[in-house]
Amino acid sequence: MAVYRRSARPRFTLLLLVVTAVTLLTLDERGARVVDSVRGAARDAFAPITSAADAVFEPVGDVVQGIVHYGDLEAENARLREQLASRDGEQLKAQDAQRELKALLDQQELAYIGDIPTVAARVVTLSPNNFELTLEIDRGTGDGVVQGMPVVSGAGLVGRVVEASRTRSTVLLITDAESSVGVRLVSSGDIGVANGQGERSPLGVDLIDPATVVPPDEVVVTSGLQQSVFPPGIPVGKVRSATARPGELQQEVTVDPVVDLSRLTFVKVLQWSPRAA
Repeated sequence: MAVYRRSARPRFTLLLLVVTAVTLLTLDERGARVVDSVRGAARDAFAPITSAADAVFEPVGDVVQGIVHYGDLEAENARLREQLASRDGEQLKAQDAQRELKALLDQQELAYIGDIPTVAARVVTLSPNNFELTLEIDRGTGDGVVQGMPVVSGAGLVGRVVEASRTRSTVLLITDAESSVGVRLVSSGDIGVANGQGERSPLGVDLIDPATVVPPDEVVVTSGLQQSVFPPGIPVGKVRSATARPGELQQEVTVDPVVDLSRLTFVKVLQWSPRAA
């Protein structure tokens, strides 16, 4: 009669399952610290490999990103350039406005003209041709401006009106070769005539006595003698040089205009004539 003998393998399997369950429960009770430790050790072990891979593939990734987003970058650059240009334009406008404001303020109180009535004008054009040194202003006979009236700025004498229509006038600058101004040296009181010698040349002054001491930077003003085209006391320039040669009847004196005639924005026309003096 055959005897059935029960195998020991199921018992061993059951024992293994029990031990595994107990181990898992123990790990669970100890919390995530064990798992975290294992994970941290693995991260440290693979860190050099990860860094090397990043170093190799990062430039490639940048190139790919650049290609994909090239259109966006170009549009962004265009937008930034436009903003920069707009900001530069605003700054230039602000600087120009400040310069015009200063030019206007400089003409608010012209002590040297006394109570002579004036007409304020804006300079429209400067020297429209190469044959004469003139400027055009936006005031004419309709505003009380007539031929022969002196024109000044904040610093001093600019010239005189030589043509006038109803809304525009032409002013001959003191540097023009056809311009002559009766002048007086402030320190000595000597009288002379300042003649224009061209756009970038100083005025030449005639009739100054050779014995007169004429220091550099001495101020020269209009003489205002009888029948003079200009009233007295308007600043004309400062002495650049004075040379007295033996045997000469007069000194060679040159004068730089006190007004920057190439940067005029506003001027004032003096409603004055020799007959009214």
